[in-house]
Amino acid sequence: MSSEDSRTVGVSYVMPVLNEVREIESAVASLVAQDHEGPFEVILALGPSVDGTNEVVARLAASDPRLRSIPNPVGSTPAGLNVAIEASKHPVTIRVDAHSVLPTDYTRVAVETLLRSGADNVGGIMRAEGRTPFEKAVARAYGSRVGLGGTPHHVGGKEGPAETAYLGVFQRHRLIEVGLFDENIKRGQDWELNRRLRATGGTVWFTPHLTVTYRPRPSLRTLVRQFVATGIWRGELVRRFPSSSSLRYLVPPVMVAAVTVGLIAGLVGIVGAATGSWAGWLLLGFVAPAVYAVFVVAATFTAARDESGRAKLWFLVVLPCIHFGWGTGFFAGFLKLTKNITAHVGR
Repeated sequence: MSSEDSRTVGVSYVMPVLNEVREIESAVASLVAQDHEGPFEVILALGPSVDGTNEVVARLAASDPRLRSIPNPVGSTPAGLNVAIEASKHPVTIRVDAHSVLPTDYTRVAVETLLRSGADNVGGIMRAEGRTPFEKAVARAYGSRVGLGGTPHHVGGKEGPAETAYLGVFQRHRLIEVGLFDENIKRGQDWELNRRLRATGGTVWFTPHLTVTYRPRPSLRTLVRQFVATGIWRGELVRRFPSSSSLRYLVPPVMVAAVTVGLIAGLVGIVGAATGSWAGWLLLGFVAPAVYAVFVVAATFTAARDESGRAKLWFLVVLPCIHFGWGTGFFAGFLKLTKNITAHVGR
Protein backbone atom coordinates (compact mmCIF):
# COMPACT_ATOMS: atom_id res chain seq x y z
CA MET A 1 0.00 0.00 0.00
CA SER A 2 1.18 3.53 -0.76
CA SER A 3 0.62 6.59 1.40
CA GLU A 4 -2.01 7.77 -1.11
CA ASP A 5 -4.14 4.80 -0.12
CA SER A 6 -4.33 5.81 3.55
CA ARG A 7 -7.66 7.61 3.27
CA THR A 8 -9.53 4.63 1.83
CA VAL A 9 -7.73 1.56 3.20
CA GLY A 10 -9.99 -0.84 5.07
CA VAL A 11 -9.47 -1.30 8.80
CA SER A 12 -10.59 -3.89 11.33
CA TYR A 13 -11.00 -2.90 14.98
CA VAL A 14 -10.43 -5.84 17.31
CA MET A 15 -11.48 -5.66 20.94
CA PRO A 16 -11.48 -8.34 23.65
CA VAL A 17 -14.36 -7.71 26.05
CA LEU A 18 -14.91 -9.13 29.54
CA ASN A 19 -17.10 -7.55 32.23
CA GLU A 20 -17.01 -4.04 30.77
CA VAL A 21 -20.65 -3.01 31.03
CA ARG A 22 -19.63 0.40 32.40
CA GLU A 23 -17.34 1.34 29.50
CA ILE A 24 -18.24 -0.72 26.42
CA GLU A 25 -20.80 1.64 24.84
CA SER A 26 -18.54 4.71 24.88
CA ALA A 27 -15.62 2.65 23.57
CA VAL A 28 -17.65 1.32 20.62
CA ALA A 29 -19.20 4.72 19.94
CA SER A 30 -15.71 6.22 19.54
CA LEU A 31 -14.95 3.65 16.81
CA VAL A 32 -18.11 4.25 14.83
CA ALA A 33 -17.47 8.03 14.99
CA GLN A 34 -14.01 7.87 13.32
CA ASP A 35 -13.52 10.24 10.35
CA HIS A 36 -11.47 7.71 8.35
CA GLU A 37 -13.03 7.35 4.88
CA GLY A 38 -12.25 3.70 4.27
CA PRO A 39 -14.48 0.70 5.09
CA PHE A 40 -14.29 -0.72 8.58
CA GLU A 41 -15.53 -3.49 10.82
CA VAL A 42 -15.63 -3.81 14.60
CA ILE A 43 -15.04 -7.31 15.94
CA LEU A 44 -15.80 -7.79 19.62
CA ALA A 45 -14.42 -10.98 21.16
CA LEU A 46 -16.78 -11.72 24.04
CA GLY A 47 -15.51 -13.50 27.11
CA PRO A 48 -17.79 -15.10 29.73
CA SER A 49 -18.96 -11.82 31.28
CA VAL A 50 -21.31 -11.88 34.26
CA ASP A 51 -22.24 -8.19 34.47
CA GLY A 52 -24.53 -7.79 31.45
CA THR A 53 -21.79 -6.78 29.00
CA ASN A 54 -22.71 -9.37 26.38
CA GLU A 55 -26.34 -8.25 26.37
CA VAL A 56 -25.22 -4.67 25.71
CA VAL A 57 -22.97 -5.83 22.87
CA ALA A 58 -25.81 -7.86 21.34
CA ARG A 59 -27.99 -4.73 21.30
CA LEU A 60 -25.23 -2.65 19.72
CA ALA A 61 -24.47 -5.27 17.05
CA ALA A 62 -28.16 -5.59 16.15
CA SER A 63 -28.29 -1.87 15.38
CA ASP A 64 -25.19 -1.70 13.15
CA PRO A 65 -24.09 -4.40 10.67
CA ARG A 66 -20.47 -3.18 10.89
CA LEU A 67 -20.34 -4.47 14.47
CA ARG A 68 -19.80 -8.19 14.94
CA SER A 69 -19.38 -10.27 18.08
CA ILE A 70 -17.60 -13.61 18.27
CA PRO A 71 -17.11 -15.89 21.27
CA ASN A 72 -13.91 -15.89 23.29
CA PRO A 73 -14.58 -18.76 25.69
CA VAL A 74 -11.07 -18.58 27.18
CA GLY A 75 -11.79 -15.02 28.28
CA SER A 76 -8.17 -13.83 28.19
CA THR A 77 -7.01 -10.72 26.34
CA PRO A 78 -4.55 -12.47 23.95
CA ALA A 79 -7.06 -15.22 23.10
CA GLY A 80 -9.72 -12.61 22.36
CA LEU A 81 -7.36 -10.60 20.19
CA ASN A 82 -6.33 -13.67 18.23
CA VAL A 83 -9.83 -14.91 17.44
CA ALA A 84 -10.82 -11.39 16.40
CA ILE A 85 -7.77 -10.94 14.16
CA GLU A 86 -8.35 -14.32 12.53
CA ALA A 87 -11.97 -13.34 11.83
CA SER A 88 -11.04 -9.93 10.38
CA LYS A 89 -10.83 -9.15 6.68
CA HIS A 90 -9.13 -5.77 6.23
CA PRO A 91 -5.37 -5.19 5.72
CA VAL A 92 -4.97 -2.91 8.77
CA THR A 93 -5.74 -4.22 12.25
CA ILE A 94 -6.44 -1.70 15.01
CA ARG A 95 -6.30 -3.02 18.53
CA VAL A 96 -8.70 -1.27 20.88
CA ASP A 97 -9.61 -1.72 24.52
CA ALA A 98 -12.96 -1.46 26.27
CA HIS A 99 -11.36 1.13 28.59
CA SER A 100 -10.20 3.29 25.67
CA VAL A 101 -11.98 6.10 23.86
CA LEU A 102 -10.46 7.09 20.50
CA PRO A 103 -10.52 10.70 19.26
CA THR A 104 -12.30 11.01 15.90
CA ASP A 105 -9.07 11.43 13.91
CA TYR A 106 -7.26 8.48 15.50
CA THR A 107 -7.68 5.99 12.64
CA ARG A 108 -6.96 8.51 9.91
CA VAL A 109 -3.74 9.70 11.56
CA ALA A 110 -2.69 6.17 12.53
CA VAL A 111 -3.13 4.66 9.07
CA GLU A 112 -1.34 7.58 7.42
CA THR A 113 1.56 7.18 9.88
CA LEU A 114 1.64 3.41 9.38
CA LEU A 115 2.01 3.75 5.63
CA ARG A 116 4.34 6.77 5.73
CA SER A 117 6.74 5.15 8.21
CA GLY A 118 6.62 1.67 6.72
CA ALA A 119 6.26 0.31 10.25
CA ASP A 120 4.59 -2.93 11.27
CA ASN A 121 2.91 -1.32 14.26
CA VAL A 122 2.12 2.28 15.22
CA GLY A 123 1.02 3.53 18.62
CA GLY A 124 0.66 6.79 20.52
CA ILE A 125 -0.07 8.15 23.97
CA MET A 126 -2.38 6.63 26.54
CA ARG A 127 -3.99 9.70 28.11
CA ALA A 128 -5.64 8.54 31.31
CA GLU A 129 -8.68 10.57 32.38
CA GLY A 130 -10.55 10.05 35.63
CA ARG A 131 -14.05 11.09 36.58
CA THR A 132 -14.02 10.59 40.36
CA PRO A 133 -11.31 11.93 42.72
CA PHE A 134 -9.92 8.40 43.02
CA GLU A 135 -9.79 7.90 39.24
CA LYS A 136 -8.21 11.33 38.77
CA ALA A 137 -5.46 10.36 41.20
CA VAL A 138 -4.86 7.15 39.27
CA ALA A 139 -4.84 9.05 35.97
CA ARG A 140 -2.29 11.49 37.37
CA ALA A 141 -0.06 8.60 38.46
CA TYR A 142 -0.33 7.02 35.00
CA GLY A 143 0.73 10.22 33.28
CA SER A 144 3.66 11.12 35.52
CA ARG A 145 7.22 9.86 35.67
CA VAL A 146 6.86 9.02 39.36
CA GLY A 147 3.97 6.68 38.58
CA LEU A 148 4.79 4.44 35.64
CA GLY A 149 8.32 5.51 34.85
CA GLY A 150 7.80 8.09 32.13
CA THR A 151 7.72 5.89 29.01
CA PRO A 152 6.73 7.75 25.79
CA HIS A 153 3.28 6.14 25.54
CA HIS A 154 2.48 7.59 28.98
CA VAL A 155 4.16 11.00 28.94
CA GLY A 156 4.93 11.64 25.27
CA GLY A 157 8.13 12.08 23.30
CA LYS A 158 9.57 12.38 19.80
CA GLU A 159 8.19 10.41 16.88
CA GLY A 160 10.27 7.44 15.85
CA PRO A 161 11.10 3.75 16.41
CA ALA A 162 10.12 2.40 19.83
CA GLU A 163 10.41 -0.71 21.96
CA THR A 164 6.66 -1.17 22.20
CA ALA A 165 3.45 0.74 21.55
CA TYR A 166 0.17 1.32 23.35
CA LEU A 167 -2.70 -0.69 21.79
CA GLY A 168 -1.32 -0.72 18.23
CA VAL A 169 -2.28 -0.21 14.59
CA PHE A 170 -0.80 -3.16 12.68
CA GLN A 171 -0.14 -4.42 9.21
CA ARG A 172 -2.37 -7.49 9.49
CA HIS A 173 -0.14 -9.73 7.38
CA ARG A 174 2.76 -9.14 9.78
CA LEU A 175 0.63 -10.23 12.73
CA ILE A 176 -0.08 -13.49 10.89
CA GLU A 177 3.59 -13.94 9.95
CA VAL A 178 4.88 -13.73 13.54
CA GLY A 179 2.14 -15.97 14.93
CA LEU A 180 -0.26 -13.46 16.53
CA PHE A 181 -0.31 -12.88 20.30
CA ASP A 182 1.13 -15.48 22.67
CA GLU A 183 -1.93 -16.81 24.52
CA ASN A 184 0.24 -18.11 27.35
CA ILE A 185 1.07 -14.53 28.32
CA LYS A 186 -1.92 -12.92 30.04
CA ARG A 187 -0.34 -9.48 30.57
CA GLY A 188 2.44 -7.81 28.60
CA GLN A 189 1.49 -9.75 25.48
CA ASP A 190 1.75 -6.54 23.44
CA TRP A 191 5.39 -6.03 24.50
CA GLU A 192 6.22 -9.64 23.65
CA LEU A 193 4.54 -9.40 20.23
CA ASN A 194 6.40 -6.18 19.46
CA ARG A 195 9.61 -7.93 20.47
CA ARG A 196 8.94 -10.58 17.79
CA LEU A 197 8.07 -7.95 15.18
CA ARG A 198 11.38 -6.20 15.81
CA ALA A 199 13.33 -9.47 15.94
CA THR A 200 12.07 -10.38 12.46
CA GLY A 201 13.19 -7.10 10.92
CA GLY A 202 10.09 -5.02 11.54
CA THR A 203 9.64 -1.60 13.09
CA VAL A 204 7.45 -0.47 15.96
CA TRP A 205 6.71 3.25 15.67
CA PHE A 206 5.69 5.81 18.27
CA THR A 207 3.97 9.06 17.33
CA PRO A 208 2.79 11.71 19.80
CA HIS A 209 0.10 12.72 17.30
CA LEU A 210 -2.02 9.76 18.42
CA THR A 211 -3.76 9.99 21.78
CA VAL A 212 -6.23 7.59 23.34
CA THR A 213 -8.38 8.40 26.33
CA TYR A 214 -8.08 5.64 28.92
CA ARG A 215 -10.50 5.14 31.80
CA PRO A 216 -8.67 3.99 34.97
CA ARG A 217 -9.96 1.27 37.27
CA PRO A 218 -12.72 2.66 39.51
CA SER A 219 -11.67 1.27 42.90
CA LEU A 220 -8.58 0.59 44.99
CA ARG A 221 -9.23 -3.15 44.96
CA THR A 222 -9.38 -3.37 41.17
CA LEU A 223 -6.35 -1.10 40.83
CA VAL A 224 -4.21 -3.25 43.13
CA ARG A 225 -5.41 -6.39 41.38
CA GLN A 226 -4.47 -4.86 38.02
CA PHE A 227 -0.95 -3.92 39.06
CA VAL A 228 -0.19 -7.13 40.91
CA ALA A 229 -1.17 -8.99 37.73
CA THR A 230 0.88 -6.63 35.57
CA GLY A 231 3.89 -7.05 37.84
CA ILE A 232 3.56 -10.83 37.82
CA TRP A 233 3.68 -10.98 34.07
CA ARG A 234 6.47 -8.43 33.79
CA GLY A 235 8.56 -10.59 36.11
CA GLU A 236 7.74 -13.61 33.97
CA LEU A 237 8.75 -11.75 30.80
CA VAL A 238 12.01 -10.47 32.30
CA ARG A 239 12.85 -14.04 33.32
CA ARG A 240 12.04 -15.35 29.83
CA PHE A 241 13.68 -12.55 27.84
CA PRO A 242 16.33 -10.91 30.04
CA SER A 243 18.33 -9.45 27.16
CA SER A 244 15.26 -7.68 25.77
CA SER A 245 14.14 -6.13 29.07
CA SER A 246 14.87 -2.58 30.18
CA LEU A 247 16.47 -1.84 33.56
CA ARG A 248 13.50 0.40 34.41
CA TYR A 249 11.43 -2.74 35.06
CA LEU A 250 13.67 -3.46 38.06
CA VAL A 251 12.94 -0.16 39.85
CA PRO A 252 9.66 -1.20 41.59
CA PRO A 253 10.93 -4.58 42.86
CA VAL A 254 14.16 -3.01 44.11
CA MET A 255 12.12 -0.38 45.94
CA VAL A 256 9.85 -3.03 47.48
CA ALA A 257 12.87 -5.04 48.61
CA ALA A 258 14.61 -2.00 50.10
CA VAL A 259 11.54 -0.81 52.02
CA THR A 260 10.68 -4.32 53.25
CA VAL A 261 14.23 -5.12 54.39
CA GLY A 262 14.49 -1.68 55.98
CA LEU A 263 11.30 -2.16 57.98
CA ILE A 264 12.37 -5.61 59.20
CA ALA A 265 15.82 -4.32 60.15
CA GLY A 266 14.31 -1.33 61.94
CA LEU A 267 11.95 -3.51 63.98
CA VAL A 268 14.86 -5.74 65.00
CA GLY A 269 16.76 -2.59 65.85
CA ILE A 270 14.00 -1.50 68.25
CA VAL A 271 14.43 -4.75 70.17
CA GLY A 272 18.20 -4.37 70.08
CA ALA A 273 18.06 -0.82 71.41
CA ALA A 274 15.74 -1.90 74.22
CA THR A 275 18.15 -4.66 75.28
CA GLY A 276 21.31 -2.65 74.70
CA SER A 277 22.72 -5.09 72.11
CA TRP A 278 24.58 -4.28 68.90
CA ALA A 279 21.35 -4.85 66.98
CA GLY A 280 20.31 -1.34 67.94
CA TRP A 281 22.26 -0.15 64.92
CA LEU A 282 19.60 -1.78 62.77
CA LEU A 283 17.32 1.14 63.60
CA LEU A 284 19.00 2.73 60.59
CA GLY A 285 16.90 0.36 58.49
CA PHE A 286 13.99 2.76 58.98
CA VAL A 287 15.82 5.17 56.67
CA ALA A 288 14.65 3.26 53.57
CA PRO A 289 10.88 3.42 54.27
CA ALA A 290 11.27 7.00 55.52
CA VAL A 291 12.94 8.06 52.27
CA TYR A 292 10.18 6.37 50.27
CA ALA A 293 7.48 8.09 52.37
CA VAL A 294 9.13 11.46 51.72
CA PHE A 295 9.27 10.62 48.02
CA VAL A 296 5.52 9.88 47.94
CA VAL A 297 4.65 13.11 49.75
CA ALA A 298 6.94 15.16 47.51
CA ALA A 299 5.50 13.48 44.40
CA THR A 300 1.99 14.34 45.56
CA PHE A 301 2.85 18.03 45.81
CA THR A 302 4.51 18.05 42.40
CA ALA A 303 2.83 15.53 40.10
CA ALA A 304 -0.64 16.03 41.64
CA ARG A 305 -0.35 19.72 42.50
CA ASP A 306 -3.21 20.72 40.15
CA GLU A 307 -5.68 18.17 41.50
CA SER A 308 -8.40 18.76 44.08
CA GLY A 309 -7.79 18.08 47.76
CA ARG A 310 -9.54 14.71 47.66
CA ALA A 311 -7.61 13.64 44.57
CA LYS A 312 -4.33 14.62 46.27
CA LEU A 313 -5.22 12.50 49.29
CA TRP A 314 -6.01 9.58 47.02
CA PHE A 315 -2.69 10.09 45.22
CA LEU A 316 -0.91 9.48 48.53
CA VAL A 317 -2.57 6.06 48.58
CA VAL A 318 -2.61 5.27 44.87
CA LEU A 319 1.09 5.79 44.22
CA PRO A 320 2.33 3.25 46.83
CA CYS A 321 -0.37 0.78 45.75
CA ILE A 322 0.89 0.97 42.15
CA HIS A 323 4.53 0.64 43.18
CA PHE A 324 4.05 -2.14 45.74
CA GLY A 325 1.47 -4.03 43.68
CA TRP A 326 3.73 -4.01 40.63
CA GLY A 327 6.93 -4.69 42.57
CA THR A 328 5.47 -7.53 44.65
CA GLY A 329 3.90 -9.10 41.59
CA PHE A 330 7.24 -8.88 39.79
CA PHE A 331 8.90 -11.11 42.38
CA ALA A 332 6.06 -13.65 42.10
CA GLY A 333 6.40 -13.79 38.32
CA PHE A 334 10.18 -13.85 38.28
CA LEU A 335 10.21 -16.72 40.80
CA LYS A 336 8.00 -18.82 38.48
CA LEU A 337 4.81 -18.56 40.51
CA THR A 338 2.82 -17.30 37.51
CA LYS A 339 1.02 -20.54 36.72
CA ASN A 340 -0.09 -20.92 40.30
CA ILE A 341 -1.78 -17.54 40.51
CA THR A 342 -2.91 -16.84 36.96
CA ALA A 343 -6.46 -17.80 37.92
CA HIS A 344 -6.51 -15.06 40.54
CA VAL A 345 -5.27 -12.18 38.41
CA GLY A 346 -7.87 -12.26 35.65
CA ARG A 347 -7.13 -11.15 32.13
